[in-house]
Amino acid sequence: MESVFGDSLSLQSFLFLILALGLALGFEFVNGFHDTANAVATVIYTNSLKPTYAVIWSGLWNLTGVLLSAGTVAFGILALLPVELVLNVGSGAGFAMVFALLFSAIIWNLGTWYLGLPASSSHTLIGSIVGVGLANSVMSAGHTFGDGVNWGKVQDTLAALIVSPIVGFVFAGLMLLLLKVLVRRPELYSEPEPGHPPSWWVRLLLILTCTGVSFAHGSNDGQKGMGLIMLILIGVVPGVYALDLSTNGKAVTTLAQSNAAAAPVFAKLAGSDPVDSTQAADTLNGFLKSSGKVEPAVFAALAEKNQEIGTLLQGKATIADVPVDKRKELRSDVYQVSESIGKLQKKKAIADPAQASMLGDYKKQLDKLTHFIPVWVKVAVALFLGLGTMIGWKRIVVTVGERIGKSHLTYGQGASAEIIAYGTIQLADVFGLPVSTTHILSSGVAGTMAANRSGLQAQTLRNILLAWVLTLPVCVFLGSMLFAFGLRAVAMFGGH
Repeated sequence: MESVFGDSLSLQSFLFLILALGLALGFEFVNGFHDTANAVATVIYTNSLKPTYAVIWSGLWNLTGVLLSAGTVAFGILALLPVELVLNVGSGAGFAMVFALLFSAIIWNLGTWYLGLPASSSHTLIGSIVGVGLANSVMSAGHTFGDGVNWGKVQDTLAALIVSPIVGFVFAGLMLLLLKVLVRRPELYSEPEPGHPPSWWVRLLLILTCTGVSFAHGSNDGQKGMGLIMLILIGVVPGVYALDLSTNGKAVTTLAQSNAAAAPVFAKLAGSDPVDSTQAADTLNGFLKSSGKVEPAVFAALAEKNQEIGTLLQGKATIADVPVDKRKELRSDVYQVSESIGKLQKKKAIADPAQASMLGDYKKQLDKLTHFIPVWVKVAVALFLGLGTMIGWKRIVVTVGERIGKSHLTYGQGASAEIIAYGTIQLADVFGLPVSTTHILSSGVAGTMAANRSGLQAQTLRNILLAWVLTLPVCVFLGSMLFAFGLRAVAMFGGH
């Protein structure tokens, strides 16, 4: 069957593709219940915009944020996954991984949304990824428990998720205090009157802050769904999505030159006999695990894989000239070499500064081949984020507006929380770190309540904290159980 995605697919593969894409977009739809609802919470609660207008406006700026995003966060999320599953996402185990991630994230997000709790879609997805990695280490021969999970990347990601709410709480409170010094207008610090919008300048302020949070949410949270969709597309239609086929001739020429320059560096550092392609792949897969160590065999494996990349690029004017049946192989080689160089850089294993700089540039060129997201994927993600917001905003808006503090949210508190949320998320984008809009904004509102001495509702805070604390372990459990179930189902139906 010739699919709209460009490859000739069997009926089974085509149905899997549609189902998997539907689930990935469903994840973004549910994400809209939680995170995008936070972006419109203050502007709706303060009557600055009617809900329909607020959701459409927020959706447009989410779309803008998604379209202008570089994809750094999306591929940072994928770096958390076990390397063998990423490289073989089109296998039965890869399919089981995709479904486990999506089902576990959707189940938990729906449950916390139903209870009106601002839980984190970022925590949900990362917990599911860790669960899949742990289950894969238990069920794969020759693995020790936890082997294959990128613990270094998990640590960096969790640090960002833990620190960002603290930043939201502290700096939103400080922002409110600063506003009180700079803007001495009593209206800004009063509670909204039911059914009555504030004056024009307050409305403008809150619409601007809503715009900023919506844009930032699209530029960060929207990338998580994009990364999952790319994982699906690479697995099912690698001929079209394994590599960026729009890479021009100049970029290919530069890449070929860097490939040739890297060859003698790897050969010199290898100091051991050459290895074949299979040995090289196994060595680099082992090196990319958290337990992997820098040793001559790693450089010998890099030399072999680097040579394979050079051979596949030889005589090619553009990436589109690479034969369709070789694109998945080239992607695997590029991924292993790029990620291995990245780990060598992190461990400062290249002593010569000139060589380290050259390999760093080579890695950037390799990443451009695989770190791309088609415009239609960005548009689809933004659309489903907006649709989810339209349906699920009310529960979260009431929680943010009335149930965090003992008094209702004021205009100034809402603006302060959103200004800090926007700045924090944009900073996380720079470093390619996934953060939670939900956590930052909810913590920001709590921070303004504390700064204003309005008091905090202990029961609501306990419920929110309980949801935050339980999200990771519950999703680790769900992810591991669903992955194990998926592997059993694949084996039962004759998958590979």
